[in-house]
Amino acid sequence: MRYGSGVTNSGMTNLSLGLANAANARDLGGYPAAAGRRVRHGVLFRANALNRLSDDDVAAVGRLGLACLVDFRHPHEIELIGPDLLPVPPPQHLVALPLFDPEHDVFTTVSAALRGTAGAEVMAKLRPDHAGGGAAEMMLELYRWFVTAPMARQAFASAVRLIASADALPLLYHCTAGKDRTGWLSALVLSSLGVERDVIVADYLRTNDLNANGTAYVLAALTDRVEDPTALLPLLEARGEYLAEGFAEVDRAYGGMDAYLADGLGLDGATFAALRANLLE
Repeated sequence: MRYGSGVTNSGMTNLSLGLANAANARDLGGYPAAAGRRVRHGVLFRANALNRLSDDDVAAVGRLGLACLVDFRHPHEIELIGPDLLPVPPPQHLVALPLFDPEHDVFTTVSAALRGTAGAEVMAKLRPDHAGGGAAEMMLELYRWFVTAPMARQAFASAVRLIASADALPLLYHCTAGKDRTGWLSALVLSSLGVERDVIVADYLRTNDLNANGTAYVLAALTDRVEDPTALLPLLEARGEYLAEGFAEVDRAYGGMDAYLADGLGLDGATFAALRANLLE
């Protein structure tokens, strides 16, 4: 399988899948891990939604030989933008782990904007001078929610257990933009493998480069639907402070990543051993 290469801010080469209509799809392999080992290429992939794949994209996904595809989107999101376009035959395991809170401002605001129903009251919530802190504060709260909400912990734990299962590999996981839910799972998996924090952050921020055209497309599409589409930018971008807030919430709630993975997600030593066996070389 030939990929397009890209260099992260950390200087590490990480491989884009080169999909024209899912630009944030990439191989999570190549990163240095604990004990001088490295994350193996060709077994774990992260992506944005696969709903707009070209014929060439579908063929490229087919060449990955996926055994499992994990979709974090809620049926409401799939209704808005469409289902994944899959190779024939599709992966043996198609796993839906909907990670969506219909009461959370991030989900409701983005959904309303995409549906063209985001009125002045909704858009006012995005302003930084809003009493609730605006769009950036919504995102910080989302990353705290990832760590503490039972629904989120259950979904992330299920995804990690799948990755630890050899018969589910190669595996690709995604949400809509491949940014937040996908980004947090990537951070958890890489952390469990002993990848350094600065490398994890660089992988997270690479979404901004890969999704740049997609973000511009969304903003342009919203021009006639909302008063000021740029107010949505904090919801569309990967920002270092968001990921940092997730890590900080891990420390506040659990005292560190190891305790969060063990107590918050309920993962045991056998799971971590399987992750290392499956993902490291």
